Amino acid sequence: MNAPMGFSKEQQAYLQGLVLGTDVARKMSNLPVLSGSAATSLIQIGASESAAPVAQGHLTTLHALAQQRCESSGKKLATEEIAKRDKDALEMWSDIRARAERGEFPKGTDVFLTKYHGLFFVAPAQSAFMCRMRLAGGVLRSDQLRGLAQLADDCATGHVDITTRANLQMRGIPADQAMNLLIGLRDLGIVTLGAGADNIRNVTCSPLSGLDATELIETLPLAKELHYHILHRRELFGLPRKFNVAFDGSGRISSLAETNDISWHAVEVISSEASNDAQESLPIGIYFLLGLGGITGHGDFARPTNVLVAPADCVAVSEAILRVFIQHGDRSDRKKARLKYVLDAWGFEKFLREVERELGRPLLQVSSDQFQRTDRVDRWAHVGVHTQKQPQQYYVGVTVPAARLSSDQLRGLAEITSRYGSGQIRLTVWQNFLIPNVREDDVDAVKAAVNALGLNWDASSFQAGLVACTGNAGCKFAASDTKRHSLTLADYLQARFQLDQPINIHLTGCHHSCAQHAIGDIGLIATKVEIEEEMVEGYHILVGGRTGIDSQIGRLLCESVPAEEIQVTVAAIIEHYLQHRETRASFAEFATKHDWSAFRVTDPTLMVASNGVSSSAGELV
Repeated sequence: MNAPMGFSKEQQAYLQGLVLGTDVARKMSNLPVLSGSAATSLIQIGASESAAPVAQGHLTTLHALAQQRCESSGKKLATEEIAKRDKDALEMWSDIRARAERGEFPKGTDVFLTKYHGLFFVAPAQSAFMCRMRLAGGVLRSDQLRGLAQLADDCATGHVDITTRANLQMRGIPADQAMNLLIGLRDLGIVTLGAGADNIRNVTCSPLSGLDATELIETLPLAKELHYHILHRRELFGLPRKFNVAFDGSGRISSLAETNDISWHAVEVISSEASNDAQESLPIGIYFLLGLGGITGHGDFARPTNVLVAPADCVAVSEAILRVFIQHGDRSDRKKARLKYVLDAWGFEKFLREVERELGRPLLQVSSDQFQRTDRVDRWAHVGVHTQKQPQQYYVGVTVPAARLSSDQLRGLAEITSRYGSGQIRLTVWQNFLIPNVREDDVDAVKAAVNALGLNWDASSFQAGLVACTGNAGCKFAASDTKRHSLTLADYLQARFQLDQPINIHLTGCHHSCAQHAIGDIGLIATKVEIEEEMVEGYHILVGGRTGIDSQIGRLLCESVPAEEIQVTVAAIIEHYLQHRETRASFAEFATKHDWSAFRVTDPTLMVASNGVSSSAGELV
């Protein structure tokens, strides 16, 4: 039988509408939608050989139709979208193995697609892979710590880095070690699938889940449930761009849920009266408040929706949100391909109605006086020795210089947690970790053992509030060496100040804002500064960023400060705060209320940036 002639664009559009309409009708009747292969075959059957196919069969209906909708509107698919259509990134295991056997790194769009497996080829910063893991809730066992130490020695540079998503990365991986590392991680029960590219990052939660007497609900079980749900839903891979989800149990240590695309924040319903005649009464109890659209690098926190969801329904609602984003996120402009921009274009009401359609039932949206959200956060609770809700049990929060652990330190931690704890550590979004379940009699031994590893448990140190991204030593996007600068800055400040209130300092290397500079008490974002016709590393400095109920983005205070002047400039900011604050006011409170117009940083021994902006420090006016 001869192949059919190609359908016209109008006919293909009609078939696309037919498939969409059929899926909607089947959903409303509680019937399964068409399978990906059936739907794409229906659209593709008349496509001419000269025309680009709507989608390859490995793309599910949801993604195939989203790409077709983009092209039908006259837009051009982004290069990454075409790569996802042309090749199944989830089936690249054999490709990765073959390249490893040849000692080769990926080329072209395979660089992007290989990120689906957690492998990032980071040239030109390094001729090596970085491997990002996918830890649900940031929990690691002592046997995994030992295994990671051996893998770091055998396959990488002998260390791991803690990320701002309570996660781990390993760097300096040669091409021929890529497959050995992936297999080794799987042997340890550590997943990398979807850890990079256009996928949902590791799900974060409150690091004290189950240990905190002040939390409203344990969130680690929910983070794990969503983690495994994602891994077993093929259609939840290959989104328009990356996506972040976090659960916060309203306890002492924040998960920074409001910086995520989906924020689940535990609240307590205090009134059972319905907010309007159309709604049923709401039983008193613990629910999660839904927030949407957090992306602080673009100046937005997740905005509350007043939608309350029972804990058992959070995974289903999360998937419905993801499916709406998959269908309507921008597939042509990567800069606008995050959830925030769908919300900006549609508004929250339209978006939530689409989520309800996808979910198959209405969401419960209530007035804000029906629930109570309490800020119990203790900003020093992630460092130092603290009691747990379990009798005579303590946890020890440990800071890590530059968020980097050597293989020897990993082995040492495994020994500490096995001997004195429960064989577990919990990573936090502050790039440090907790050792839980320590008996009171063993606390001093744990503190001594931690110090012996070159780590610190002192909550009053500047290291406790220091957050830094990889920087240009390992990332092609970064404009400065943030890791090195963060270490020298912490040492400089620690020698000059003793804190009675925590001050978080965030250094990020580029606009991607991996270290979330906009939410730090003091935030630094790298830039290039021109001095005498030479471009040098430097930073813009923001003050007053904070998270929580009264979250706000930091405001710009100093522009284009050369890196060599960062130490004295930040010291001047802190000295100004200490001189002018009200009694024990936090830096965030001070920075928000204070008129900074009188603040000057001058020092004749330091050079002033040639753009005319004073960037030196020393004297405060």
